Amino acid sequence: MSTSLETPAATPAAEQRAGSLFVLTFSCPERLGLVHSLTGVLVRHAGDIVELKQFDDAVTARFFFRAEFRLAGSVAPPELRDDLAALADELGAEWALTPKGQKRRILLMVSKFGHCLNDLLFRERTGDLNAEIVAVVSNHPDFRQTVEWHGIPFFRIPVTKDTKPEAEAKLLELVERFEVDLVVLARYMQVLSDNLCHELSGRAINIHHSFLPSFKGAKPYHQAYARGVKTVGATAHYVNDELDEGPIIAQQVQPVDHSFGPEDLVAAGRDTECKALADAVRWHCDGRVFLNGARTVVLA
Repeated sequence: MSTSLETPAATPAAEQRAGSLFVLTFSCPERLGLVHSLTGVLVRHAGDIVELKQFDDAVTARFFFRAEFRLAGSVAPPELRDDLAALADELGAEWALTPKGQKRRILLMVSKFGHCLNDLLFRERTGDLNAEIVAVVSNHPDFRQTVEWHGIPFFRIPVTKDTKPEAEAKLLELVERFEVDLVVLARYMQVLSDNLCHELSGRAINIHHSFLPSFKGAKPYHQAYARGVKTVGATAHYVNDELDEGPIIAQQVQPVDHSFGPEDLVAAGRDTECKALADAVRWHCDGRVFLNGARTVVLA
């Protein structure tokens, strides 16, 4: 008696599943039939949708859409991009089409607190983030050895009131040199100028060690202690020219009680800072965050 070890012929459905995944993001003013129009374009080009999320904001009358879909080839055909561009022009939309898994190039900024830095370095190294950390900038030398151990370039750029314009110019040079997609302020304790905030609009995320909009500015945990809070938290938000006022992406909270002093609150808040920032960076890199005026829509 003999047995065959031949592999069964692939079915058409299996062959389609073997293709490459892409991510389409699309936002525009709300109108009837938008999901039908977008999915119709994908179907016409044999796009097999594997995940689709959308949201209609009744307040702003704006539509948000994210789809993951599979194509037979490794490159999206020009005809697909042309059809999406034509639809976007008709609808006044903002859109992007990228291969799923295409890593975003990140520049981290840090001062003297290293927990968020270390958390992001670990997550990137273990593949938890769809990102490549290409450089780290600090106004202090403390984490040079840690960063360089990971094989990542470290740049110290001291900042004073008088040297801030030159320091920010050097930062923008690094952003251009390393083709940075996203700047992450991982407990970088310097206020960015309005000009720099404008340059990095929509591509800079900050972690604030407080549950915004409460306790803005310096020493928020000490402010929280003075108010006798029963929870502490952290907020990851896009940077804008208003201190700690950028659109919020992610937040985390942790319960505390009357026995927590200011330093206890600081220690309790560290985990919330790491988690909120990691979530915000992950969602941004996966194309799940949309700006919606002073707010965000997160299709996670």
